[in-house]
Amino acid sequence: MTRFSPPQPSSPATAVSAGGTPPAGPARRLSGLDGLRGLAVTLVLVFHLFPPVLGGGFIGVDIFFVISGFLITGLIVAEHDRTGRFSPGRFWRHRARRLLPALVPLILVCCTAAWLIGGDVLVGLGWKMLGAATFSYNWVSLGSDTSYFGAGTPELFRNLWSLAVEEQFYLVWPLLLLLLLLVRRPRLRLVLVAVLAASSAVWMGLAFVPGADPTRVYYGSDTHSFGLLIGAALALLLRATTVPGAPVTPAASAGAVTALSPTTPVQRALAVSRPSWGIVAVVGLLAAAIWLPNAGTLTYRGGLAVVSLLAAVVIWAGVAGGRFGRMLDVTPLRYLGERSYGLYLWHWPLLVLVQLVAPFGRDAAGLIATGLLTLGLTVAIAAASYRWLELPIRRTGLRASIRLLRARVLGTAGLSRSRRRPIALLAIAGVVTLALVAGTAASVVLAPTLTTAQAEVLRGQLALARAEKAAAAQAAKDAAAQAAGEAARVTRGSTITAVGDSVMLASAPELQDEFPGIAIDAAVSRGMRAAPDILAAQRQAGTLRDIVVVGLGTNGQISEADLAAIMRVIGPGRELVVVNAFADRDWTDGVNAELADFAAHRSRVALADWHDAIAPHVDVLADDGIHPGPTGGAIYADTVATALDGLAGAPLNRAPGADTMQAFRAP
Repeated sequence: MTRFSPPQPSSPATAVSAGGTPPAGPARRLSGLDGLRGLAVTLVLVFHLFPPVLGGGFIGVDIFFVISGFLITGLIVAEHDRTGRFSPGRFWRHRARRLLPALVPLILVCCTAAWLIGGDVLVGLGWKMLGAATFSYNWVSLGSDTSYFGAGTPELFRNLWSLAVEEQFYLVWPLLLLLLLLVRRPRLRLVLVAVLAASSAVWMGLAFVPGADPTRVYYGSDTHSFGLLIGAALALLLRATTVPGAPVTPAASAGAVTALSPTTPVQRALAVSRPSWGIVAVVGLLAAAIWLPNAGTLTYRGGLAVVSLLAAVVIWAGVAGGRFGRMLDVTPLRYLGERSYGLYLWHWPLLVLVQLVAPFGRDAAGLIATGLLTLGLTVAIAAASYRWLELPIRRTGLRASIRLLRARVLGTAGLSRSRRRPIALLAIAGVVTLALVAGTAASVVLAPTLTTAQAEVLRGQLALARAEKAAAAQAAKDAAAQAAGEAARVTRGSTITAVGDSVMLASAPELQDEFPGIAIDAAVSRGMRAAPDILAAQRQAGTLRDIVVVGLGTNGQISEADLAAIMRVIGPGRELVVVNAFADRDWTDGVNAELADFAAHRSRVALADWHDAIAPHVDVLADDGIHPGPTGGAIYADTVATALDGLAGAPLNRAPGADTMQAFRAP
């Protein structure tokens, strides 16, 4: 699991010394925050680019959410305390100035590259680009029924869902915070924000359905804002514990814990043990990054909330400075943290594009090569973005940067050739920009409406619709023949019932050619647990045939209980063919091992080894690497035919429990 959008560092907040008094001299950044950003972006990069390494690296999203809520709340309160008011309009313009200069090139470059590559990556690119440009990607994606956890269709801007969650928070939170500031009791403000955070976390847990796709609760601004609110609560908490009457600095408002002057034994004990708490919290975050499952119940019913609380503890301990803050701001992490926005923006689109064009396989070596190439490109582009776009605009503003560039260009008139280089560079930049705009427009206008996998599935659905009409006509002919005392026509497929998922559906035309008269019931996103009920309904209706083919391993894990339930339904008088899976998914190996073991211990069960049959011919699959076209469908049908030939005359299996009633009981 995708998946976060790091905030841009805000204007430097005034830090204060460990003794609790503001230092003299220029302001500096809050200690530890850049290092924590670097840690978070590292977790997410490893999670996406090298999937087997950190199964829970997606928690970097929630770490950044906490940092964002902490900083933004502190800055708003600081401005309100200094001036007695706060301008939401100026705040929103400031956020746009920080985010858009790096976001616009990303959209133009990646859309143009997708247009040049072509294929499935272009499908739906118009709405994806709209969601990216309007910071509404999470809701636009949910509206199009796109899964964050789906691996089939390349989604160019999937990572921007979290940027959308943050920006929607930035749109609403300043107005809500201004209302909270009208509450004169600081602790009551804190309680109200804590209630909001808890409500979001509880709502995520209640809305999560175990076993179902968790995209809704992961993408939702309502269900996934607790990290932002926990960060906001931390800023208010630290401000509420400052010494009464002490001067308020931006750092104090942002939650610089070193501005605190411990006045109680508990506060003094916490101040002394603060580095230890920070270290424990970092260890907890690393443990979560290793073991927290991206689709497990634990993750959405408290796991991510605990991660957010741990991140808040790290911030609390880090911004105090001292040894822990310096440890967290170690040079490599600080370097990555300062460039975290660009690293996050670029890594996912580059990964999608590299996977489409790089000549690497899907094995472990290929995945590592793809990850390393993507990482190198990401670091290089993010460094250039930080140096040439983000820093200049951060220091002088967008308009001032444009004026400075214009002055430099116009100031070269009449100078030597070497001094005229800015004009040439500007002309080249203009031509490149126009080309990127044209490429982006073409990527939207010329985008196909269906992925190659969807096209193959549609081909299968049309074939089944035609077969249904033909079967009805043939049934009428057979009834007439039987009434006339003639034998009904018998075909090779008239004894076969097939139940499957979208892979079988895409292969339906070829199955019909191989087995005329076969009865196929196949549907998209169907799993093995659906098979017993489907087969039971057919048996009750009297349409279940002597040979049953089940191809349901693509969409999730299976168990021996699922297979035993199928055996109970079909009964001892029928034979079964199970088709294994070929898909780049976590559960595929386990599914195939379970099916192979099941078939090996039962003489009336045969394994159709689709995995090994199609592995040398992945070029005949759709772009998702799963669904077959006509040639792949023929291989699928041949694989089933080979399994059926193996069933004919197979000796009775005398392995313990095989071919007995034990085979029909759930384990």
